[in-house]
Amino acid sequence: MTGRICGTGFCVPHRVMDNEELARMVETSDEWIRERTGIAKRRIITEETTVSMAAEAAKQALADAGIAAEQVELIMTATISSNVILPCAACEVQKEIGALSAACFDINAACCGFLTAYQTAQAYIEAGIYQTILIIGSESLSKLTDWKDRGTCILFGDGAGAAVLKAGEGEGFRSILHSDGGRGEALTCSGKHWKSGEDDTGFMKMDGREVFQFAVKRVPEVIREVLELNHCSLEEIDYFVVHQANRRIIESVARRLGTDVQKFPMNLQDYGNTSSASIPILLAELRRNGTLKKGDRILMAGFGAGLSWGAGIADWGI
Repeated sequence: MTGRICGTGFCVPHRVMDNEELARMVETSDEWIRERTGIAKRRIITEETTVSMAAEAAKQALADAGIAAEQVELIMTATISSNVILPCAACEVQKEIGALSAACFDINAACCGFLTAYQTAQAYIEAGIYQTILIIGSESLSKLTDWKDRGTCILFGDGAGAAVLKAGEGEGFRSILHSDGGRGEALTCSGKHWKSGEDDTGFMKMDGREVFQFAVKRVPEVIREVLELNHCSLEEIDYFVVHQANRRIIESVARRLGTDVQKFPMNLQDYGNTSSASIPILLAELRRNGTLKKGDRILMAGFGAGLSWGAGIADWGI
């Protein structure tokens, strides 16, 4: 048995913050941000929350799949920025959508969160434990952003994406995840309730150069690794759905693979880096605008805090 994506959905806040607004807050400009990141604007929560966005994305994914909430057996929410600690965000989503039969838990794997949830869901399905699983990536990164730090505030946005996996016959693809905790200081965020000194503010802190160099090296490597593991070639992949962190990173990955960048769809110009939500938001948009067709083979790749990175392959079935 293998899990097949049979529905997607996404939700982003109503408020749009463009680069011109940021330029009034820190020393930057629209041209500077676009040149270095490709980002033009991002969405910022006002009345929305991590849970409310996750629930809306989940409802859309279930509707797209034609599956009732009562049929869902497991809900996993990937997030580093939930508005609740106890109960977990997944339990709050369960309550909001009425998935009364589902087990629930959250995953903290930052920008690899959705990919981690996807791999976990596949393991449950292959083991025969669950047949119908809802996976969500939802983030309110604006609550963890230091809006005085030009190096980070230009990057992040809020939003949620979801997918329904349903068990199907056949052998699936193997996914890969890696972590290197020894390099974790490149991207950190300490809990506000555990402050140990003046500089421990609870905001995200990032060594941009270190993260960039890590990503452009490790992402092509893990893409090749997952292709070899599954006996696939680069030419067999129709679309590479890569974590939407930075246009320059994605373009560099395409160059290093020797692959047409047109096979790397991007929406980071509209949403910025939404961490665990970026891959499912992009999947849902590609589904909605008709880019993805039944039978297309996609390769998902994530990278981020941990430092962690990974990749997985799926045949698009909806």
